[in-house]
Amino acid sequence: MTISFNNIPAALRVPLFYAEVDPSQANTNEATLQRTLLIGQKTTAGVAVSNVPIISLGVSDAITQFGAGSMLALMVERYRLNDSFGEVWCLPLDDDGAGTAGVGTVTFTAQATANGTYYLGVMDQLVSFAVTTTMTVTQLASALAAAINANTNLPVTAAPAVGVVTITAKNKGLAENDVALTVNPGGPAAGQVTPTGLAATIVQLTGGATNPVMTTALGNLGDEPFDFVVIPYFDTTSLDAIKNLLNDQAGRWSWNREIFGHGFAAMKGTLAAAQTLGAGRNDQHMTILAENSSMTPHWLWAPAYAGAAAVPLKADAGRPVQTTVVNGVVAPSVVNRFDLTSRNTLLFTGISTFSTGSDGTVRLENLITTYQKNAFNQPDNSYLEIETMFQLMFMLRRLKTLVTSTFPRCKLAASVARLAPGTNVVTTAMIKSALVADYRDMEYNGLAQNSAAFEAGLIVQQNAQNHNRVDVLYDATIMNQLRIFAVLFQFRQ
Repeated sequence: MTISFNNIPAALRVPLFYAEVDPSQANTNEATLQRTLLIGQKTTAGVAVSNVPIISLGVSDAITQFGAGSMLALMVERYRLNDSFGEVWCLPLDDDGAGTAGVGTVTFTAQATANGTYYLGVMDQLVSFAVTTTMTVTQLASALAAAINANTNLPVTAAPAVGVVTITAKNKGLAENDVALTVNPGGPAAGQVTPTGLAATIVQLTGGATNPVMTTALGNLGDEPFDFVVIPYFDTTSLDAIKNLLNDQAGRWSWNREIFGHGFAAMKGTLAAAQTLGAGRNDQHMTILAENSSMTPHWLWAPAYAGAAAVPLKADAGRPVQTTVVNGVVAPSVVNRFDLTSRNTLLFTGISTFSTGSDGTVRLENLITTYQKNAFNQPDNSYLEIETMFQLMFMLRRLKTLVTSTFPRCKLAASVARLAPGTNVVTTAMIKSALVADYRDMEYNGLAQNSAAFEAGLIVQQNAQNHNRVDVLYDATIMNQLRIFAVLFQFRQ
């Protein structure tokens, strides 16, 4: 019997013992490192280099790197409320040079006739100050501005004037217009009541324009793998940038890159606006969640729900993410929540949904991709569910690990009647057996199904033109998810 060594030469006469290590039969790794990339804007106070990916060392580090109250620092915070363990990287962006910051105002028009406390919600964070009957409208404005500026992790700054507080977003761009200002957001149940006599008028942030262009930043990612790519925008230019990053032809899902990954975004708007957005997209590598009128900005919904989905998807890509709790977001008010009919409509226009419990708890309902039609513009549900995309990632990586570990340096024979063990010769039949055995193992562990059909449909053949190449038709059946349980309940008396 001839044993094929990789390194020990045959022409060796010096005694005695020589050994080499072959790990090809020991690799049980399934390429399980699944990293998250959060893309967002920093402020000039952040020390991180713009457009260069950096690993996140936690919320405190994010404040140092990207600036207190910056979009990206706040995105890290909300993501970590849902995925406290996974590896997270950040891609900091500068504000666009032509961008403008959103500006809003709180104008006090009458002073209080009774002492109390003034409460203002800045997005989903609460600021407050004590009010006395002696405070003029100018003093009220100064007190509110001081309360806002005292919380450096808010995404805005405040400047007082004669009875007017001007509130300006720290980052420029369209996204920051979604920082809502709300008086007494908790209402009387939370003890939040405007002091008697005090009157104020609120103008929401507006005027923020021009989100950053991500081309340079995305180009700096190289071939570093990121399975969860989270963006804070839902404008066409930004969504197209992620589509180009991940596409099947030249992007991260292409045959010559095999990096994979999936995009996550959120949008705020009415049912009609969400339908319009979904109808205009057709990308299996992007998921967009829609909400209406939450105090939490859409750019914080994105990392929150992505983090919530990442935990179960990394644990088992085939198990549905439905009912997973999303932390760090405030549900829209009851009157602004999408009802069952509306949510079903969204799920037929490429937009994902969540449900809200009576206690305000937000849970993932159905995360889908925006892919809806094939190349002939016909309805196509091949890539409907997000679990499908992550199962494909898992199985392709597992297959690559199997092939590169088991057959890293093998001679290829068309067929061999008798083959001595350890000769590093492989045939198509041997490769097929290895693939079938691996697939059966996945089926046994609930990661694939119908191994008999897989074995029957699996084709492993030597290429007719290039005899050093093996072509494989890998006819897999991925796992489904239990989503609908329909009952026709017939009864008799």
